[in-house]
Amino acid sequence: MEYRKLPHGDERISVIGLGMGGIHASPPEEIERMVDRAIEGGINYFDMCGGHSSIYAPFGRAIAGRRDKVHFQLHLGVIYNEQGEYGRSRKMDETRRTFEWMMETMGVGTVDMGFMHCFDEIEDFEAMVAEGGLEYLKQLKDQGVVRHLGFSSHTPAVANHILDTGLCDIMMFSINPAYDYGQGDDYALGSVSERAALFRRCESEGVGISVMKPFCAGKLLSADASPYKKALTHYQCIQYALDRPGVLTTLPGVQTMADVERVLGFASASAAEKDYSVLGDMTAEWSGDSCVYCNHCQPCPAGIDVGLVNKYYDLARMGDSLAADHYARLSVRADSCLHCGHCDSTCPFHVHQTERMDEIAAYFAQKVGV
Repeated sequence: MEYRKLPHGDERISVIGLGMGGIHASPPEEIERMVDRAIEGGINYFDMCGGHSSIYAPFGRAIAGRRDKVHFQLHLGVIYNEQGEYGRSRKMDETRRTFEWMMETMGVGTVDMGFMHCFDEIEDFEAMVAEGGLEYLKQLKDQGVVRHLGFSSHTPAVANHILDTGLCDIMMFSINPAYDYGQGDDYALGSVSERAALFRRCESEGVGISVMKPFCAGKLLSADASPYKKALTHYQCIQYALDRPGVLTTLPGVQTMADVERVLGFASASAAEKDYSVLGDMTAEWSGDSCVYCNHCQPCPAGIDVGLVNKYYDLARMGDSLAADHYARLSVRADSCLHCGHCDSTCPFHVHQTERMDEIAAYFAQKVGV
C-alpha cells in the first residue's frame, strides 16, 4: 500500500481508503470484519459519513486497540432519525448532539479530520457559520479533540470560498473522468479550468484532497451508462483520481467483503491494469437527454443550479442513498422552473432541460416529498 503525507500534519494516509456511506447494506458483524480486513490490508483512512447510524458501533469495535493506526473523517452536519436513516442539518443543537454521539458510539476521544459536511451552495456554508458550526469545530481543534479541519463539496466556487478562510487542511471533493470531461471545450461540473485550478490551489496551499465518487456513482464502470460508451475499470478510475494535483486518497464506497477485497487489489495491480490512457481514444457521446453538469445554461432566471439538480437526480437513480437528501436541502429545486426555455436554448448538448426539470421534480416529490 502506498501512503501520502498530509501536508499540514504528520499523518501518512493510504492512497486507498473506504467510503462508508453504503456499508450498512451488510450486517454489523460483517461490517466489523470488513473494517478489520481493510486495516489488515493496509488501509488506514475512512470516511465516516454513514448512510445509516448502524455503522458506527461496529467500526468502533474494529478499531479498538489500534486507534493510532487509523485516521477518519467525521462530519458535522450529519444527523439520523429514529430509524437510523441519514439526514443533513445546520441546526447547532442537533448537529453537535449527533457529532458527539458518533464519537461516543465509536468509543473515540479524538477525531482526525473534523469535517463541515457537504456544501454545494455558498449560502449553505454561511448558514453553518451563522449557526456556530465552524466555531464549534475550531474550539474542538483548540482543545485537541479534532486534529484537522476539513469540508466536503462538489462545487469549485464554493470550495474556493471555504478555502479562502485558511482554516482547512483537507477537502473532500468529487473527482472522476466524467466530471472532469473536457475534450475541446471546458465542459464539466463548473468547468475544466475551474476544477483544475482548484486542485492546483490545494496542492500549492498544502490542502490535501480526499476523493469521493471516483466511479461517477458506477456510471464509468458500465459501457451503457458511461458518457464514453466504454467501460473503465475500478483501478483505472482510482489511478485517474490519484494522479490529480493535491490528492491524498480515494474513498470508493463498499457494501460487501467482496468490495473490500476488490479495493485492496489495487495495491498489487500492475501498471497496465491502472493505465487509463485509453481515455485519450474515447469520445464522449451525449444522447441529448443526459446532462453533463457543465452549467453553460446559467444563469437560470429562477435561480436553479441546473447542473447540480441534474447531478443529484442521476446519483439518486444510480442508488446513491445520500443524493435525495442533498437535493431536498437545495434552496432552489427543480419545481421552481419557470418553463421559460432559457436552458433549452443555451445547452451545448441540446438537452431538453425544461422537460428534465419536470421529470426531476416529479421524481423527488415522490421520493422525499419535495
